[in-house]
Amino acid sequence: MLSKISAFFQALGEADNQQANELSLEIACSVLLCEVMLADGQLDNAEQQKLNHIIASQFQLSNAEVAEIIKHALVLCENATDFYQFTSKINENYSLEERIKMLELLWQMAYADGELASIEEHIIRKIADLLHLRHSEYIQTKLNIQSNISTVK
Repeated sequence: MLSKISAFFQALGEADNQQANELSLEIACSVLLCEVMLADGQLDNAEQQKLNHIIASQFQLSNAEVAEIIKHALVLCENATDFYQFTSKINENYSLEERIKMLELLWQMAYADGELASIEEHIIRKIADLLHLRHSEYIQTKLNIQSNISTVK
């Protein structure tokens, strides 16, 4: 009986390790973008288009690849209990400048529907902390995106 329980937990641990190894950088970034997109509980066409555009341009992917990544990212969003597994993948592979760029993309996603919900801002703040970014970098990226939005209008 004890050996069966041990085998179960060992198999569970191996499945977790395999899933962590399969987590690509594209999916990790996409999950964070999806979290921001879904944060306010309203999903509109502008947000979905912005998500597709960001992922396609950031990773030079085809429409089919983008659709597959978003599908996978949404499943991971539903099952994730925190952002650490995704931000740690980004921290391992991205330089400071690339992490700041990721933060800018999160702000773009938050403003895609034309307004910033406080929950979106809160999630981006948590992600910025996990990406080891300073508060000044968080604020500066927000201001950059806001100024870009106001010049477009």
